[in-house]
Amino acid sequence: MTDSSLPVPAQKLPAAPAYGAATLSEILPSAAHALGIPGYSNPLGLEPTKRVAVIMVDGLGWNQLKSHLGHAPFLRPLFERAQKLGTGFPSTTATSLSSLSIGLAPGQHGMLGYDVVDPARRRVVNQLGGWPGDLDPVAWQPLPTVFEKAAAHGIHAATVSIDQFSNSALTRAALRGPKFVAARQPAARARATAEVFAAQRNALVYTYFNELDKAGHKFGVDSPQWRDTLEELDYVIKNLVSRLPEQTTVLITGDHGMVDVPASQRIDYSLQPELIEAVELTSGEPRGVQLTFAAGTDAAQRAKVREAWQRAYGSKAWILSRDEAVELGYFGPVRPEFLPRLGDLMILAAEAIAFYDGRRVKPMAFEMVGQHGSLTAAERFVPLFVHRTA
Repeated sequence: MTDSSLPVPAQKLPAAPAYGAATLSEILPSAAHALGIPGYSNPLGLEPTKRVAVIMVDGLGWNQLKSHLGHAPFLRPLFERAQKLGTGFPSTTATSLSSLSIGLAPGQHGMLGYDVVDPARRRVVNQLGGWPGDLDPVAWQPLPTVFEKAAAHGIHAATVSIDQFSNSALTRAALRGPKFVAARQPAARARATAEVFAAQRNALVYTYFNELDKAGHKFGVDSPQWRDTLEELDYVIKNLVSRLPEQTTVLITGDHGMVDVPASQRIDYSLQPELIEAVELTSGEPRGVQLTFAAGTDAAQRAKVREAWQRAYGSKAWILSRDEAVELGYFGPVRPEFLPRLGDLMILAAEAIAFYDGRRVKPMAFEMVGQHGSLTAAERFVPLFVHRTA
């Protein structure tokens, strides 16, 4: 019998990311193969090269760029040939940059979101900026990066980014290996990148721009500020590419897209006791909440909380268990030791809505307009531009 009081379910669950074929995880392995580093496949079909420039524009989603190509005169003519890649899941920076650098799906490297559970200490770890001092990033993510393997093979590996990231926990966990070159402003990062290539015959250089992501979070992806930032970065990237040596392979991509969430749809779910009954830890993202039940919580109680979420938000979010998400392949194959980092119950936004645990986040978190982390096309698809300098 169907309970007519339940809301109409959110649309059918999306397919899993195309791991091994068309995600961020394939970029650096393909680049390594093109550079002649043994042990890597080339699913993206890159041509042999001596130099690769990987330009990461944080927050550059496929849908958002397609809607604003008039503000990207350099990228616009390249867009027709761009590949549409998936971010992996969750569609968030800590996970995406780890997948890019390590060349594996999230379930293999274990960097499974913005906030994840540290099961050994029953606590939540923010993988962007909230690492506790007693958690060793290398022990947390022990697999080698593609950068480390490139350097070991005689390729000069470098990262050009903001100085504050030079020794961050995320860098040590998932982006380690390359020489770090600090540059604050976008134009300075472009100059620094060109200087690395001018000094090195064989090089793999990763250049990171976070300005578009910041504009999207603060103002939204349909704001004048976002468009102005896109125009600025398009100009910076054009100048960067023009300074690179001949026959350099340039790969330009993003780590996620975004959805603008109106203030009325930024929900503090901690104010609804039935949604957090028997829940010990809340993690994930506002658009990809993960709930970890207290030890000993029986199946009936878990089902009760899931039904409460279904009644309240089942028409606006996909609600599924950890086992269901893993079985659907959203994280790729998951190593058993990483399973406890995931919550028991997941609430994944299907519409323009975001869920916060108001007991745990700062009030300013509710001011965020552009958001990401779920499975919608706007969040999970990014472009890959492959350009060869003349």
